[in-house]
Amino acid sequence: MPDPKALRSLLARYADLRIAVPGNDESRRALDDVTYTLCVMTATSTIGDALERADALLAGASIPAPVPAPATGGATGNPKQGTAPRPTATPREGSGTTLVA
Repeated sequence: MPDPKALRSLLARYADLRIAVPGNDESRRALDDVTYTLCVMTATSTIGDALERADALLAGASIPAPVPAPATGGATGNPKQGTAPRPTATPREGSGTTLVA
């Protein structure tokens, strides 16, 4: 699934370039580039298919995924015991472990 923001941005750019009359080589190249990128992002081979696929992808992306409820420790609301991250041991000299800052 392409990033919805990137897909929307490309669709807006495509629309802008299609509305503007491609009067020079630079604007025609820009339209070709956006068209190609939309096809690649949507895994299609024509701009018509790319636009349809982008619409379908964005329609599916607008439905938020359910967010799981946070874990609680039961009726008291205390966090479960044993869920805190365990501290990691410091590597010993000569252990072959390299620390990178």
